[in-house]
Amino acid sequence: MFEPGTQLSAEAYRNLPDTVQRLDVREQWEFDLAHLPGAIHIPLGELVDRWQELDPERPLVAYCHHGMRSLSGLRFLMGHGFTDLANLRGGIEAYSHLDPSVPRY
Repeated sequence: MFEPGTQLSAEAYRNLPDTVQRLDVREQWEFDLAHLPGAIHIPLGELVDRWQELDPERPLVAYCHHGMRSLSGLRFLMGHGFTDLANLRGGIEAYSHLDPSVPRY
């Protein structure tokens, strides 16, 4: 589904099918403030211990606040056999401009 290095726009992210895993790698307090529907929450610092909660056979899009931590998470997942990966360009901040119901912080 995704080419290596795919950066999705907020609009493309919003239109993803339900079969795509959505990974939020932000801290708990950030997730509590705002998160996107259907997100699996695994903070970046916990990914090394919890990556098995994700399915390497399904496409996955990661996001964070602005898009940098999620890139680190995707690099980690690539090293563990995940291949169908994308990043939400601009993170939840970019998405909140598309959907004002998602709080900005």
